[in-house]
Amino acid sequence: MALLDIFKRKKEPTKKEIAKREVKKPPKIKLEKKPVKPKKVEKPSEEKPSEVGPPKVSPKVKGERKIDTAYRVLKEPHITEKATDLSKENQYIFKVFPRTNKVEIKKAVSELYGVDVMSVKIIKIPKKKRRLGKIEGWRKGYKKAIVKIRKGQKIEVLPR
Repeated sequence: MALLDIFKRKKEPTKKEIAKREVKKPPKIKLEKKPVKPKKVEKPSEEKPSEVGPPKVSPKVKGERKIDTAYRVLKEPHITEKATDLSKENQYIFKVFPRTNKVEIKKAVSELYGVDVMSVKIIKIPKKKRRLGKIEGWRKGYKKAIVKIRKGQKIEVLPR
């Protein structure tokens, strides 16, 4: 009983238990510090006129931004018979992440493929129950977006 455990004599730890408790510390790795080079301080000379104006900003790299936004929004192109028929009407279907909205999808498609997006329609496909013999399971639900682009522009979804 738990009440009478107070009066029981406690066991003394054996040599094995003491050995287990001892933790061997890994050897410390010493890192060599490189000498710091002193920075050169230029004294302002009177010959150079100082320019007053807005600071120059380097142009942003668009490649990084395209990858960053597009792959956080678009999963993959949704390729079916209906999707190929809609591509003739300048409408392309993409599977997207569930928390994305129309504005994010429009930006991602226009940046990734370099096209003008006219409209975006979103469809949420619910998960469905599936069965294989006695085993029941669920097929995943997903969200897809139908993106309409300007007439005359094309997106190469599958390389030919």
